[in-house]
Order: sequence, then C-alpha cells, then structure tokens
Amino acid sequence: MLVFLGLVVALLDLGACAPLQETGNRNKLLLVSFDGFRWNYDQDVDTPNLDAMARDGVKAKYMTPPFVTQTSPCHFTLLTGKYIENHGVIHNMWFNSNTGQKLPYYNTQGVSAWWDNGSLPIWITAQRQGLKTASFFFPGGNATYQGEEVNVKRVEKLFHSYSNETEWRQNIDTVMKWFTEDNLDFVALYFGEPDSTGHKHGPESQQRKDMVRQVDRTVGYLRQRIEENSLNSTLNLIITSDHGMVTVIKENEIHLKNVANFSFRDIKFELVDYGPHGLLEPKPGKLEQVYEALKVGHTNLHVYKKEDMPKRFHYSNNSRISPLVLYGDPGYVIHGRYKVQFNKGEHGFDNLAMDMQTIFRAVGPAFKRGLEVEPFESVNVYALLCDLLGITPEPHDGSLTDMQYMLVKNAGIDRFSSPATGKLAMMLGFTAFLRLVTGIPCTMVP
Repeated sequence: MLVFLGLVVALLDLGACAPLQETGNRNKLLLVSFDGFRWNYDQDVDTPNLDAMARDGVKAKYMTPPFVTQTSPCHFTLLTGKYIENHGVIHNMWFNSNTGQKLPYYNTQGVSAWWDNGSLPIWITAQRQGLKTASFFFPGGNATYQGEEVNVKRVEKLFHSYSNETEWRQNIDTVMKWFTEDNLDFVALYFGEPDSTGHKHGPESQQRKDMVRQVDRTVGYLRQRIEENSLNSTLNLIITSDHGMVTVIKENEIHLKNVANFSFRDIKFELVDYGPHGLLEPKPGKLEQVYEALKVGHTNLHVYKKEDMPKRFHYSNNSRISPLVLYGDPGYVIHGRYKVQFNKGEHGFDNLAMDMQTIFRAVGPAFKRGLEVEPFESVNVYALLCDLLGITPEPHDGSLTDMQYMLVKNAGIDRFSSPATGKLAMMLGFTAFLRLVTGIPCTMVP
C-alpha cells in the first residue's frame, strides 16, 4: 500500500487522466456568456435569478480573465484553455502589419485564418470524439478549424442589436430545441450585453443597472425553459463572461500625438484608438527612439518591448504581437492620431484590476449546491468543460485541479485537500481514479 501511495504522489505532477463517460450516460452542457458582466454587477442591482442559481449550484467570488481583456481573445481562452499568446487571437481586430489593413470586430469573426492558428476550440475537439455541438453568436463560431466547423451555428448580422430581450428569449427557445429535438451535446450561447450598455453609458450608470436586471430576467427564463423541457437532470449550465468594465477618466486621457519626442512618422504600423490597449511597430531603426519617448510619455501609460512584458500577462510569445505593447492604467484610454473613442466605459486593462474581473455561475447534475468558491483564472474553464462532456482535452494551459472541487463526484474533497489519495481523486475524478487503481490506461493531459 505504501508503494502504491508513493506512486500516487508521484503521478500528481504528471497531469490528470482525461475523463471518459459512456455515451448513453453523458450529460449535456450549455455555456452562456453575457459579455462585459463585471464581477460585482449583482451587488447594486436586485438579481433574484442569479442569486437562486448560486443557491442551487456554484458561484465563484469572481473569475480572472486573461490579458488582453478584450472580447474575442478572452472568449477564445474559454474555448481552448490557452493563454492569449498561445492561442493567437491577440486582438478583437484582424490586421496586417505589412499593409496596414485592419478589420473591425464583426468582419474579423469571419476570417478563419485569424482563429485557426493551431488551437482547436472545444466544439471541434468534441465533434471529433463523437459529440454534436453548436454556437449561437459565440465569438469564434463563424470560423473553420483545420477544415472543420461547428455542427450548428447562428451568426449575427452586421449592426445586430444585442439588447432585444424578446430576441434573447427566442434564442433560448432555439437552443432548447437543439438539445431536445436535435440531441446536441454542447452549445455555446453569447449575449452582447451588458457590454454594449457599459461602453455607451458607463458601468455605474442607471442604464447598465437596468440591463443587468434584463440579464437576470433572462437567466430566470433560461432556467424555466430548462425545467419545462425536462432537462434539469441531464443539462449542466454555466453562466460566465469575458471581462469586466471600467469608467473612462475623461479628464486625463492619453494622447500619443502629444508625447514629446514621439512622432507617427517613426511608426510602420499602429493599432491604437481601441480603448486602453495599443500595438505599435516602429520603422526599422526607430524602435529604441520610440520606446524611450513613450515610456516616459504619460504617468498612466505602460509601455513594454514585447519580450519584456511581465510574464504573468502571457502576452509576448507570439509573432502577431507587435514589438511594442501599450496599455493604460484602469480608466485611462489611449488615443493615436485622432480622438475617435468616446465610450464612457472600457475594458482591455490589466487583467488583475478588480474592475476587469467577471462572473462564474454553474448549476446542474454535476455541480454541488450552495457552494461559493475562491477566484480562479478563466483559462481553467476549458478543462472543466471537457470533464463535464467526458472528452479528452487538447493540450492547454489550464488546470482541472482548481475546478474539480465544484463537482458532485468529488463530494467531501475541498480545494485544499492534503492527503495524497484525496488530492488525486480531486484531480482525476472518481472514474479516472478507479482506472488508475485497476491499471486501465488513460490519456494524460498537461
């Protein structure tokens, strides 16, 4: 027995066995993202349905997104379990630094080469293992990956209004049909609010509070429809978001054109005017001059050569990232040649800033009830999704360890379990633990 326990302890550092489920016993999974839902938006608004979901399931104190805290990069981290430098969707906008061409958010959704950069989203991984999946407006859902696309998808039209509550309910009804009539296994459903309202009116505005109430009503409608379709015992529901929102400080915005000793004549390519985050590629021989000027250009501006970016950002080791990376302190946006950004709320700041933190709620047959958990990084969500679906993950940067303690199958094991067997069971899950004990092989993942 001591020899076995020694082997168990040694295996802890190797990873976790990929979960496997019998197809007939597999639960379904719905991942819902409400864009720009800051971690504390439920504290100044009455949210009875989100509160009920927390009582019936799991609530995180908050969830930390990756840097850079933008919509497409953060959502692709949820779908791949990779930091942004590793999955390569480094910005909301596709760009070509050689020609200067840039595409806005909506058009970038259809550029498969931007998304298909060596990382597979969970849709494709699940489909290759026999599951049926769908994307409803979810970022990344309009691309193909290694020649494959999600089984079922809905793509919003250009200039789509994300705030129509009637349409939200219709979309939910469609998703319910996908689960009950088309027998889909996994659906990712996206709502563009309260992000749009937070941008336009600011995160402290009455309009944002009203939109959070609309989100909460929608959560209530969603759970009602799950019950009416007899899915309570077979569907796991996760509600989360990509990032938070910060009030823009208008009195002291950062204007690059006003920085002493800096000139756009020294720049080959720029991607600024998009909130607090900027990418610059100086002309040959101008890197040091531009860097030295900008690094002292504004008290609230942070400027790094990409190789010197703090390691915690995981935002340097990718050829798409420009030689210089800029970001403002919370509330400080960057303007380039002209002021074109007039939002009252913004995101894209340091991912550790509290106003960038977001929400995580989960309920369903796999989840414990009435459990509030400590904060974790969103890069870990992918491992949880794969575990819930019973599929083998692709290599990723997250960890199932920080998520397993939410699950019923790990009842009695909390996040801080210290005995070797308990810790192993927390990491592997009961089924995989038995496989290890009995000698049945399983696939190891990072």
